[in-house]
Order: sequence, then C-alpha cells, then structure tokens
Amino acid sequence: MSAVSETIVREYFELHEFLVRQGRKYIAQTKREDDGRWIAEVTALPGVMAYGVTEAEASSRVKALALRVIADRLDNGEPLPREIAKLFEAA
Repeated sequence: MSAVSETIVREYFELHEFLVRQGRKYIAQTKREDDGRWIAEVTALPGVMAYGVTEAEASSRVKALALRVIADRLDNGEPLPREIAKLFEAA
C-alpha cells in the first residue's frame, strides 16, 4: 500500500469536522483532570489520548496523534475502526 499523506488526511478531517464532531456524535472527548490539566481522547482509536495545559492544546495534540495512528494503520494494511473507516468509503 502506498504511503498516505498526513496532509491529505488532515484536510479531509478538517473539511468534515471529524475530530471535533461528526453530526451530533463527538469523536474526540475532552475533560479537565483534578490537577487542572486537560485530557483529550479519540474514543474510536483505543489509547489515543493526549494532555494539554488548555483544552485547545489537548485537543490539538490528540488530533495530531490520531492522524499519525490512522496513517500508520493505513500504511501497514491494518483495519481502521468502523467509525473512521466509513469516512473513507466511496459515495
């Protein structure tokens, strides 16, 4: 399988507001920890979570990590979770 450009994947996700929300279903969730840090998690990709001093920072970091994980899975021929794979289906 050929390498997938992270830029193309990022532009697609931003166009469809994927990691912010998909329709009314939120894909990336954020919450404030007891110590004041923010944590963001992409629930469709187990283990994809990131901390930040602000909610925006945590969200930005988790988006970047999710894109790396998705690109790595595609490059290695690994399946994507259903919620993500359907974004790549032909109409």
